Amino acid sequence: MTDRTGAVSDRSAAHQMFDADVASRALGMELVSAKDGTAVVQMRVTRTMVNGHAIAHGGFIFLLADTAFACACNSYGPVTVAAGAEITFVRPAREGDLLVAHATERVRYGRSGVYDVTVTRGGEVIAEFRGRSRTIGS
Repeated sequence: MTDRTGAVSDRSAAHQMFDADVASRALGMELVSAKDGTAVVQMRVTRTMVNGHAIAHGGFIFLLADTAFACACNSYGPVTVAAGAEITFVRPAREGDLLVAHATERVRYGRSGVYDVTVTRGGEVIAEFRGRSRTIGS
């Protein structure tokens, strides 16, 4: 992508989408990168994200993975939404943990796509997520 001055920019359509994503940003998520069907989003687990077992509520981990998925599938430009997703929780996360979600496009076909997201803490896998996308409009 190029910016207004014609210089090459690392910002994709996903960056614009994330800038307007009030929900993800309110949880402290940061978009680290997004381009060519990939994205990296990170989030620190806060006290308000911990459940009665003193571990991160799965819904917050799903939301982090879903946000990375959204950024990856929107990195090309056309508006793309989730058609479905599933997650497998591998290990618990705890308050203070920095979670990083790495999203990767597996395949795009027509207006549909499949993306895998791995959520890690350091080098340790916390969850595996698979999302199915659908480009809308045009």
